[in-house]
Amino acid sequence: MGSHPHDLPMPVTASGREGLDALLRAPRRSVVALDFDGTLADIVPDPDQARAHPGAVPALAALAPEVASVAVVTGRPAGVAVRYGGFAGVSGLEHLVVLGHYGAERWDAVTGTVHAPAEHPGVAAVRAELPGFLESIGAWRGTWIEEKGQALAVHTRRAADPAAAFDALREPLADLAARHGLMVEPGRAVLELRPPGMDKGVALTEFLEETGAETVLYAGDDLGDLAAYAAVEKRRTDGHPGLLVCSGSAEVPELAARADIVLAGPAEVVALLAALADALRS
Repeated sequence: MGSHPHDLPMPVTASGREGLDALLRAPRRSVVALDFDGTLADIVPDPDQARAHPGAVPALAALAPEVASVAVVTGRPAGVAVRYGGFAGVSGLEHLVVLGHYGAERWDAVTGTVHAPAEHPGVAAVRAELPGFLESIGAWRGTWIEEKGQALAVHTRRAADPAAAFDALREPLADLAARHGLMVEPGRAVLELRPPGMDKGVALTEFLEETGAETVLYAGDDLGDLAAYAAVEKRRTDGHPGLLVCSGSAEVPELAARADIVLAGPAEVVALLAALADALRS
C-alpha cells in the first residue's frame, strides 16, 4: 500500500485506500467527478442562490491538469451549474465537462456549448398541472416549485415540518409523474420529477468509458448520488479502483455508510481537492 501526504484524509476502507493509491500513482488515468449542490456548493434555502465554494474553482483548476479529466455530475441544467459554479473561461479548466440533468445534458469547456435533448412531453404536462395539483392536495403551503428545464422539482425545506411535507408528497407526486411517463428522484427536502433513463450512475459510467479512465474519485452528498456510488462499486468488482467521498450530511446517512471518506461539507471537499493537486504536483 502506498503512503499518503499527511494532509490527505485516509480512507476508512481497503477499497478506498486502493483507489486513492491508484489515483496518486497514475493520475493521468484517473477521473475526478463531483456533484455540485452540497458537494462543491453549500445547500441554501433558495437553490437559485447557490454558488460554488470560493475555493472550489481554484482547487479544480489546480487539480484538472494533473488528471485525465474532471467532471461535474449534477441534477441541475448543465448551463446553470456552469454559471453558478463560475467554471467558464477558467485557466486550468479548459477540458472540464459538466454533465447536467443526470447526464442528459452536457457542457464542454472546449466548446463552451450545451448539448441537450428535446424536452420530454411529460415535463410540459406536469409543468402545467403541478401548481393546481399541489393546491388540490393541500400541499401548497411552504412548498415551492423549481423550474429545471428538463425537470421540475418540488421543495419542502420552507415548510413548517420539511420532513413531514416530504413524506406526504412522495406518493402523490410519484403517481403524478407516472401518469406522464416521468419518475421521481428524491433528494434533501426535494422531490424532482424527471424523465427516466438517465441517472448519475449511467452518466458516470459512460463518461469513464469515453475517457478510458482506470480510476475514479466520485464525491456526492445526496440520494441522487447513490447511483454513481453503485457504478463505482461495480467497477471495483471488475478490477477498476475507485474512491467514494461523501460530503457529509446527517440528512443522507445512506451515502455516508457507503463512503470511503466522509467530509463535513463543501469546504472540506475543496480542501481535499487542493491537497490532491498539491500531492500530484509535488
